Amino acid sequence: MLEVAVIVLRWLQYSGAAVLLGAPLFLLYSFRGADGPNLAWARPTLIVAAIVVALGSVAALVAQTAVMAGSLSEAIKPASLSFMITGTALGMAMVARAAIALLILAASIVLRRGRKLWSLAVAGGLVVAASFAWTGHGAATEGPEGLIHLVAAIIHAVAAAVWLGALAVLTLLLLRRTAPDDLTIHRALQGFAGMGTVAVVLLVLTGLVNSWFMVGPARIGDLGSSLYGQLLIAKLALFGLMLALAAEHRFRSTPALGIFLVAGEDPRPALARLRRSVIAETAVGIVLLGLVAVMGTLAPPSAM
Repeated sequence: MLEVAVIVLRWLQYSGAAVLLGAPLFLLYSFRGADGPNLAWARPTLIVAAIVVALGSVAALVAQTAVMAGSLSEAIKPASLSFMITGTALGMAMVARAAIALLILAASIVLRRGRKLWSLAVAGGLVVAASFAWTGHGAATEGPEGLIHLVAAIIHAVAAAVWLGALAVLTLLLLRRTAPDDLTIHRALQGFAGMGTVAVVLLVLTGLVNSWFMVGPARIGDLGSSLYGQLLIAKLALFGLMLALAAEHRFRSTPALGIFLVAGEDPRPALARLRRSVIAETAVGIVLLGLVAVMGTLAPPSAM
């Protein structure tokens, strides 16, 4: 049960971190940080994401301590928690993650929505997203190559958060009852195309580096023989599906919407197709984060 709790809390933290980084960066990139039309939902979204990360980090600290101590009753003892926080990199990262999330929460409550808030959230979100790599498999490689692996893992985590956080914004824009005007939607989609392309390139390149260290060329043939390898195969399949969906609404749906708008025709059919595609991509991304949360608790083939 404790192991399941650790996985669920990892998934919640990953999801919250993606919103904390990707959503405000998308607003800065697509709307140039302005208080654009129908963005009243943006600040409450940051507040919810910050609460999820803060509470998820604290709960994960207790759950991880319970796994190490053997029971929940032992985990809540001050001595056990103190050792976890001061004696392990994982504990320190969770505390730092919670503290940064609380700072973003305070800024989201005090500041008005706009460039200043989005910029502060992006800075904090960068640290939160990167912190998962500091205590994950990317930090386990020893020797001179360790720094290469760690940097690749950090970039991978940040790129994933940027992509998924931007998807969250697009989903909210397309699902709201009081939707922004069609030109705003088109502008947001064009912004996502630029961010998404950069994120995908970084994900592919750093994914290859991470796989080199955690799997290795010699073990590729036996990848399906371990649970980690099976989940990695599933992750790559889901990533490929997300790429296909992203390509569909970048090269077909978004240009089609632009044509409708220029011609002065009813854009609702194009928007409906976009909505289905973006929602599907977001749903796949949520499942993919779940796989990553499980993989983070398993030893990679290189450690066996």
